[in-house]
Amino acid sequence: MLLSAAVYKKIKMKKISLILSLFVLLFASSCKKTDNPNPLSDVSNLSVGSYLTLVENVNLNFEYDNPASAVSVKVDKYGADISKVVVYVVEGANSDPASWRQIKEVNFAGAGTVLSVTSQEVATALSVTVSELSAGNFYTFYNKIITTDGRTFDITNAGNALATNSNYNACFQWAAYITCPFTAPVGGNYEVVQDDWVDWYPGDIVNVIDGPAANQIDLSDVWPNAAIGSIVDHLVVNIDPATGTATVPFVTFGDYGALATAQGAFDNDVAGYVFSCTGFVTLTMKLTYNGVAQGNFKLVLRKV
Repeated sequence: MLLSAAVYKKIKMKKISLILSLFVLLFASSCKKTDNPNPLSDVSNLSVGSYLTLVENVNLNFEYDNPASAVSVKVDKYGADISKVVVYVVEGANSDPASWRQIKEVNFAGAGTVLSVTSQEVATALSVTVSELSAGNFYTFYNKIITTDGRTFDITNAGNALATNSNYNACFQWAAYITCPFTAPVGGNYEVVQDDWVDWYPGDIVNVIDGPAANQIDLSDVWPNAAIGSIVDHLVVNIDPATGTATVPFVTFGDYGALATAQGAFDNDVAGYVFSCTGFVTLTMKLTYNGVAQGNFKLVLRKV
């Protein structure tokens, strides 16, 4: 039976109306709050986390080959109440918890809680002897907190934005160096281990000069190499006698056809360490040549 155009049009409109009704019903049911699969869209499903904040770096230098030498920081907390702090260690730095070795658990006692670690505790955790904790090496301590309700937070689940943003003053990790007192004299022949400025090559023998004052060395026989440059002002390194920390104030040290300057690459002109106990000079300096910044260059010498 053939339908008239008017009847056909009426049937078609009813079908469209039914389809639209079903779509609206499905859309409405899918947008119901109780059916939302994302619990984070409702703040009532969230809880308050917690992290340590740094109050003070008490001491961040171990004394070389001293089992009782200790480093420590003072901490506070932000967020939920903390029951204890688990301290882990790794040589160098590694954010992968599989590489961490547990040192101890510290009960959290509020603002000013001290996290302290000895050289012997580090050695025990890493299954080495204290004498194997070499001067110049650094060790990173990772803190895992346990809240009073049993939750744990550390660098792996706190989010990089929180862990690395200095505005939060978070203390998920801290580091300490193995140092040794500087005792002169240390001058004499040294083997070049690394010279990024390429005045010398690994294996070359250079001369390090004591002085001119106490707790100083003069590297003017090293930079510049007399074969390719001449001394302008002496490249003098100042050394903290307690820790071996070395600083290099800004100096125009050489003329290579154009003037070259050097300065400790880190804050307060710190360049690295001069360790009389091991015979190593390890310095990083920022250099310019002909007034143009060249970048940071490392110089490592070993006494022979």
